[in-house]
Amino acid sequence: MRILRRLVPHPILTVLLTLSWLFLAASWTLNSLLFGLGLGLIIPFVTQPYWPNRPRLRKPLMIAEYLAVVLWDIVIANVIVARIVLFKRNADRQPNWVTVPLDLKSPEAITMLAGTITMTPGTLTADVSSEGHALLVHCLDAPDPEAVRDEIKNSYERRLKEIFE
Repeated sequence: MRILRRLVPHPILTVLLTLSWLFLAASWTLNSLLFGLGLGLIIPFVTQPYWPNRPRLRKPLMIAEYLAVVLWDIVIANVIVARIVLFKRNADRQPNWVTVPLDLKSPEAITMLAGTITMTPGTLTADVSSEGHALLVHCLDAPDPEAVRDEIKNSYERRLKEIFE
């Protein structure tokens, strides 16, 4: 098992890189699969020294649930932002800054949360506190900043905490 761990230091990354190559190549041939697998094996092996304390995922299968929630929220947010931009007058918009206190401790989980917020239309992670205890989020239209904070904590942070911590 140790030999396998040394040859494939990061199996999830190997699978993701292989799949990424197959999607980028847009060709599901044996050659594409072998080349993608080669990349998936070589890149983690070469970058292994730069990952001394790589994150451990407590519940890796929950990533699928997290991705489903994020993708659904992105679709809904696109509709909401389009409605705001097309039909809401500038004077009626209520942009706000929201501070989201974090229960997360893992830097990878905090980075994933900040990226998720930024990818969701209508919100943007502007800053992380120096100790990593809070995120500063800008919202395009947030009449109730506390509701935005609670939704971020319940939808995303809770799931990331289960995955990473």
